[in-house]
Amino acid sequence: MRKLMMYAAFAAPLFLASCGGNQKTESTENQAATTDTTAAALPEVTTPAATVSNTVDLTANDQMKYSMNEIHVKAGEKVTLTLKNVGTMPKASMAHNFILLSGGTDKEAFAMKAMVAKTTDYIPAALSKSIMAHTKLLGPGESDTITFTVPAGTYEFICSFPGHYASMNGKLIAE
Repeated sequence: MRKLMMYAAFAAPLFLASCGGNQKTESTENQAATTDTTAAALPEVTTPAATVSNTVDLTANDQMKYSMNEIHVKAGEKVTLTLKNVGTMPKASMAHNFILLSGGTDKEAFAMKAMVAKTTDYIPAALSKSIMAHTKLLGPGESDTITFTVPAGTYEFICSFPGHYASMNGKLIAE
């Protein structure tokens, strides 16, 4: 009887450990399968080859990022650009716009003057000749569509809301 109890005492932990190990492995396998399924369901983030299109859908978010930092359009033809603020933060603290600057405009100098142009939604009237096109200032869920034409060349665009231009900028290339 004593030997039987010794064997049971020795075998029970091994039995339970082996069962527990299988459950852990099975759980891990289920998690891996779930992770694989989840990963497969998420779209792969890639940088597409430059596509020339004169219809542009651009978004801006609470992380102070545009959805594109390079836009290719056909030079000399009408461009229709829609900017949508997909963020949720209040307009007073996280508004966005799109300003296409004329060639040769100093982006930093423009942004510094725009920062203090609150009454004109951060679009400085004195620098109107430096602006080829712009949207209105957008709060969460708002969008604005503009139409403009640009000659061949590379132009910078920014968000002029205070502090945004450093991360919200890009190039529009008219080919």
